[in-house]
Amino acid sequence: MVGSNSLRHAQGVTVALTGMTHCSGASVTLRILGLAAAAIFAFPGVYLVYRNFAAGSDPAGLLISDRTIGPLWRSLQLAVSVSAAALGLGTGLAWLTSRTDLPLLRLWRILLPLPLVFPTFVGAAALIHALNPGGLANDLMSSFGIDRTPELRGFRGAWLVLTLMTYPYVYLPVAARLRQLPGTLEESARVLGDTALKVFGRVCIPQTASAMGAGTLLVFLYTLSDFGAVQLMRYDTLTRAIATNQLANPPVALALSLILLVLAALVVVGERGFSQRLPDAASGRSGQPMIYPLGRWRAAATGFVALTVACAVGAPLLALGDWAARGLLRSATGGRELTIDFPKVYEATVNTVGVSVVAALVSTAAVLPIALLVGRYRSRVGSFAHALVVSTFALPGILIALSIRFWTLRSDIAFELFNDTMALLIFAYMVRFGSLAMGVTLVAVRGVPQRLHDSAQILGAGRLRRFLAVDLPMMAPGLLAGAGLVLLSVMKELPISLFVSPLGFSTLATRIFSSFEDAFIAEAGIMAVVLVALSFVLTWFLVIRRDHLL
Repeated sequence: MVGSNSLRHAQGVTVALTGMTHCSGASVTLRILGLAAAAIFAFPGVYLVYRNFAAGSDPAGLLISDRTIGPLWRSLQLAVSVSAAALGLGTGLAWLTSRTDLPLLRLWRILLPLPLVFPTFVGAAALIHALNPGGLANDLMSSFGIDRTPELRGFRGAWLVLTLMTYPYVYLPVAARLRQLPGTLEESARVLGDTALKVFGRVCIPQTASAMGAGTLLVFLYTLSDFGAVQLMRYDTLTRAIATNQLANPPVALALSLILLVLAALVVVGERGFSQRLPDAASGRSGQPMIYPLGRWRAAATGFVALTVACAVGAPLLALGDWAARGLLRSATGGRELTIDFPKVYEATVNTVGVSVVAALVSTAAVLPIALLVGRYRSRVGSFAHALVVSTFALPGILIALSIRFWTLRSDIAFELFNDTMALLIFAYMVRFGSLAMGVTLVAVRGVPQRLHDSAQILGAGRLRRFLAVDLPMMAPGLLAGAGLVLLSVMKELPISLFVSPLGFSTLATRIFSSFEDAFIAEAGIMAVVLVALSFVLTWFLVIRRDHLL
């Protein structure tokens, strides 16, 4: 009898806990916070659409004019070309460093992701100095009888710079996926007589297609949204045309923005439809990944990887170091004084770090309610808000900056409250990069065991106390990682920093870009070295070190 009663009591507790787990819904406050965050993230895109059709403007006529068709075609041409090149380069490098006996493998795995530390406009300026006529490469090639290197401008220059700066977006996920693939399928294909190339096409590509598609989508969207590289290369894409017309011809700038917004949305929708048709990849490991001997291709493969690293990492670092060293040496030997002093560099550095930290914390806090709604409560409201926030990654920074500028200028209340304030800048950063924190934050929320919540609830802890005592300590590493990704991106952001920053407030990115535009190369080089060093530290801890732990 006693045993029967104990059994019934245990079953009752189990049923109570089960009901507690599945029936306890999100609070009204949390749902309101999630919807408010979604509305905030959606505001810049919605306002751009509204402004295009407000005040009797004719966006349809502007959309088919020569002033919009030309930049649209050039943007598409550049985005497709860069995406295809980055897909081939990133996938090839991922296979060489994950599935072959390539020499110096550990070194290449550290160096290949490093283009992420360079803002594209810094990479563009550095490669211009390194590869253009009269640059470092020209000096080197002259000893071999080559007097002049090709000019790096226009489409060719923008394509090369953006390919070298963005291939890690394909390389990193594909390499991680290749290291996780079960080796049994490849071994079976090899036993049946397939060559290594056929095995890669028939086995590896289907299993890594989702990673390849996701990386290529990031490259395409990144290329569409880039402003700094195309500006320095003088290649007139949509972003450059928007920046040119924002003051001189606002209706044209708005029409160009609408095109870019629709184009980014179509790319995201198309990619989601394509990814749903991909075959499910095998999950889990089955022994060690299969390693292919390179044989007689060993030297060529090593040379290919080394050349990529030299162009994507070595050339920009060499150019930046050369600029900084020459400027310091010239100033120290009585030549032309630098137009900036070290207190100014220090001020820009402090501004960059400070605003990046605040934006990272605000962005993580903004997406946390949505992550809780999705990860813990499986709420439809949360799913809607989550999709909305993730889609903002397709919204280029220059569109966010333009939308916010027009909003503050057209609204008396917004002008009085937010114009020329840090709050507006932080808001723009949050909308632009909050989606980066969303994925990591959602993983952190789902990593909290439900049984800990149930135990705390049985002991009488309310929602707030459970959040502070159970959730926050366990989610802290994931939240910090998400905030770190936002911080790294904000440090390198140019259009928002350029067009939304308060008067007198400058970051390293804006000062470097202005120095390049004004031909103060040495000053730009010094500040770029500081920015790259900061970015390298963050990239090491957030990307490279994590990739080695996989």
